[in-house]
Amino acid sequence: MPEGQMPDAVDVKSLVGKFAPPEENFDLVVVGAGPAGLAAAITAAKAGLSVKLVDENPVSGGLIGMDIPLFYGGRASAAVQEKERMVERIFAASPGLEEAFELGVDVALGTYAWGAWAVQPGLATLPGDVIGLADEERAWLTGFSHLIVAAGARDLVYFFDGADQPGVMGGLALHALLTRYEAFDGERVVIAGSDDFALSLAALLLERGIAVTGLVEVAGQPLGDAESIAALKALGVPVYTGHVIKAAGRGAFGVEGVSLAPVAGGPEVQLAADTICLAIGRIPAIELLESAGVATAMVGGRGGYVPVSGDGISTSHPAIFMAGDCAGLEAGPESRLAGEVQAAASGEAAARAVLRSLGREGGETPPPRAEAGPDLVAHRQRWMAALVETGGCNVLACQCEEVSRADLLAVRAPAYLGAPSPQALKRNLHTLAADGPLNHDQMKRLTRVSMGACQARRCREQVSMLMALGASIPVEKVPLAGYRAPVRPLPLAVLAALEEPAVMRAEWDVWFGIPTQWVPYRAIGTEREAEIIRFAKHM
Repeated sequence: MPEGQMPDAVDVKSLVGKFAPPEENFDLVVVGAGPAGLAAAITAAKAGLSVKLVDENPVSGGLIGMDIPLFYGGRASAAVQEKERMVERIFAASPGLEEAFELGVDVALGTYAWGAWAVQPGLATLPGDVIGLADEERAWLTGFSHLIVAAGARDLVYFFDGADQPGVMGGLALHALLTRYEAFDGERVVIAGSDDFALSLAALLLERGIAVTGLVEVAGQPLGDAESIAALKALGVPVYTGHVIKAAGRGAFGVEGVSLAPVAGGPEVQLAADTICLAIGRIPAIELLESAGVATAMVGGRGGYVPVSGDGISTSHPAIFMAGDCAGLEAGPESRLAGEVQAAASGEAAARAVLRSLGREGGETPPPRAEAGPDLVAHRQRWMAALVETGGCNVLACQCEEVSRADLLAVRAPAYLGAPSPQALKRNLHTLAADGPLNHDQMKRLTRVSMGACQARRCREQVSMLMALGASIPVEKVPLAGYRAPVRPLPLAVLAALEEPAVMRAEWDVWFGIPTQWVPYRAIGTEREAEIIRFAKHM
């Protein structure tokens, strides 16, 4: 066909132009109502933009039970099942919500952002830039001119023997249950990690009358503030440096005691506990940004994979911005969990960047973001190596799909496919790496690791670290495993509520648009073929 000439006929199966328009449209959609998101929404609303502020909190009790969005580890009390109480707690913990309401911001609490799409090659069917939202009953699309993601961070998770039971949880989840929800169900806590984040959690637990029976750190010295360490020791909290968690005792209600193993060898240490809090690190929550197609890169000093940005708020897409911890963790003592002022400044800067992009007065362009802090990857990998050394390879690497460390290192297919072939027995991560670069998504297909209901939130990072250990390569050489919508697990009934106009339904075929798959071989080319296809189209 000559260049520039359009085809005579349009593909009737194409969805271009058939999508229903978004249910609602806003100048700016902000995802996350923490300090960063609230500041962004309030700043934009004061400037006259129409703003929708979305936050999945209060999260349903069902999702909390699935460790989403944080690693709650079965330590949420029954209070999280009381929706009205949870909403009251959210408002009590976020006084800025009232100001947002008064400014006319459309605040949607308990609403999940499950995907974001900006029109680009390959997405021409979309009715514009849209974000997928859902509550407990239905899903819908919301159009936006600009999007700010302030989704925060999630917990870095490690497994060990006994980690697949209630009582093993993340530091961010513990903080949320202690403060935002007031719904923590534990009495004696061992904390893995010793940075300022871990120390602040220990202090908070003691303040609430909950025993901290030990801090565990793989390094030879605690990582956090020396005065805070001394204060905890003075209160009777033992600090075990050069140790890792080897196993959690199994009880009727979950964790029942903890065994610590010294990295350099020697006798194990037994601690009383019903909860193990993993406060070794945090991971920027980039799922929504990744689904929107923004460019990302590994930045060890920012906590892992983060969107590529020169100023810490812009992304590779001109209409999509970010704020707070999802843009990358900050370095230094000001990066503690309580750093709300810094987060709010990030949100305000993102909103002003949106205003400037719209040709409105947004104030001066903020200076480029400060340099990243010390590389966190080496320390995290040190934890991973020590856990393997002390706990062995018969520990799960992926709880959902029951893939062990041994299965991963040997690149074993799922057990339900039967015994491995002689060729498979000769394969491992080293041989796989010799054939070409390792890829986490490839390991999903070969072993089903990271393919479970938690959508890899519990195993994504430790699987990458194990792959790096098994192949003797740096963790940075293992590409980020892909995020795909929905980035939150939703019931099919909720997704089915998405509007589907009659013009879309008119050309749907069975079997993914290939009705000829219904045609028996002997009927091809006969009168019977046309009859079968007509029947299939009306199934």
